[in-house]
Amino acid sequence: MTDSSVEAVLFDLDDTLVRYRRSTATVLSEAFEACGVGPLFPVDAYYDRFDEFADWDTPMAELRRNCFAAICEARGHDPDVGRRVADAFAASRDHRNVELLPEAERVLRTLADRYRVGVVTNGPKDAQSKKVDASGVGDIVETVVYAAHETAPKPDPEPFRVALDRLDTAPERAVHVGNSVESDVRGAAAAGLRSVWIPASPPDADAATASADHRLDGLAGLLPPPW
Repeated sequence: MTDSSVEAVLFDLDDTLVRYRRSTATVLSEAFEACGVGPLFPVDAYYDRFDEFADWDTPMAELRRNCFAAICEARGHDPDVGRRVADAFAASRDHRNVELLPEAERVLRTLADRYRVGVVTNGPKDAQSKKVDASGVGDIVETVVYAAHETAPKPDPEPFRVALDRLDTAPERAVHVGNSVESDVRGAAAAGLRSVWIPASPPDADAATASADHRLDGLAGLLPPPW
């Protein structure tokens, strides 16, 4: 990737720069055990339905309670049991217990020496801000946009434009890096930015790569600048 016109680089947060040290599946299993119930639903059911409840201006714990209650009801279980499991999950999940992905700190610090650097992340601010602070990302980047709290959520172009306004950079001179085709690649395109897609897992279909300007296997592929 070689382009001297780049002035700013934006990053997604979850599974692009940081990840939980304890998996969601592990925390869910502990929550079932704490409530004295069996595995009422698999973790994939949580992933599949969470977006239905993702009013990102609501605290994460409340979103999860609504989601778990709905999943349990759909599976013939008492929704109140789902809420109790969600409360146990929240008691076990520490949003500060995150780690930077391999190469993330080196990449961020190297790029910050040359470009304006920011983060655009979906998710309730109460959870996302803890990850930003605990991981040290907030000490490196110039701005963080908590999309859906401050703006519409990605893939809406608004959070990208807000970030670039803060960085005093035009969209055509910026790149966004993320792991989601829907939120990051399509959102960046809608806002007029170029995109770098770093999939968190192998893509389901080759067609998923077609809309990204660049695809990399990891953050280290962003080095060395200049692009």
